[in-house]
Amino acid sequence: MTSHLFALCFDAHDPARLARFWSGVLGWEVSDDLHDGIDLLPSDDTGFRIRFVRSDEKKAGQNRMHFDLTSTSLADQQHTVARSLGLGGRHIDVGQRPEEGHVVLADPEGNEFCVIEPGNNFLADCGLIGAVSCDGSQDVGYFWSEALGWPLVWDQDQETAIRSPDGGPKLTWGGPPLMPKTGKNRLHFDLAPAGHGDQRAEVERLVSLGATRADVAQSHVDWGDGDRVAMTDPDGNEFCVLTPR
Repeated sequence: MTSHLFALCFDAHDPARLARFWSGVLGWEVSDDLHDGIDLLPSDDTGFRIRFVRSDEKKAGQNRMHFDLTSTSLADQQHTVARSLGLGGRHIDVGQRPEEGHVVLADPEGNEFCVIEPGNNFLADCGLIGAVSCDGSQDVGYFWSEALGWPLVWDQDQETAIRSPDGGPKLTWGGPPLMPKTGKNRLHFDLAPAGHGDQRAEVERLVSLGATRADVAQSHVDWGDGDRVAMTDPDGNEFCVLTPR
């Protein structure tokens, strides 16, 4: 059994506003099936939805996870940047060098993302979301490969990447050194047991791969309405296993 990547979740002070921003950037529609957040449904082969859930916690430090958006030409890159700025995004400096071709932006709540220059071979056959780029160790890349059943498509110099056999974005991890973790991550994965499988059995399998059940009482994290199990991966990043529906 494996897990299905159901959603990438954003903690948001204003979920509706952040959903409008990313809907405008990506061209995704808002789902009518509202449960514990606002969902955007992919218009391509991305394979997972984006969910925005209410949180009052302030952003502390740079996110460990961000989108790399692709471009087909310089004009296309400029158009994506202009569209993002028009929707409420802004330019930010995370230490990028002037000679680098990608543009670093933040959404209205400060979540970083990159608009990659055209001609990037690594993301050449991916869609608009070319990658979910993560700060993480080689071991955590191996963990997520096993957890999702996605093969490794890159494994060099402690950098790893995996991709669904059905296509869509790559999940990448940049290797050490890792950024210090400052509180709960603002972005996390929601997993669902594949094929409406057993949640408890999937949690046990993930623990056997190196995950840990989170102590919600001590971490003061609100994970919603109790239909999920909060866990952390080998690098301490939070994720949830949902009850099959």
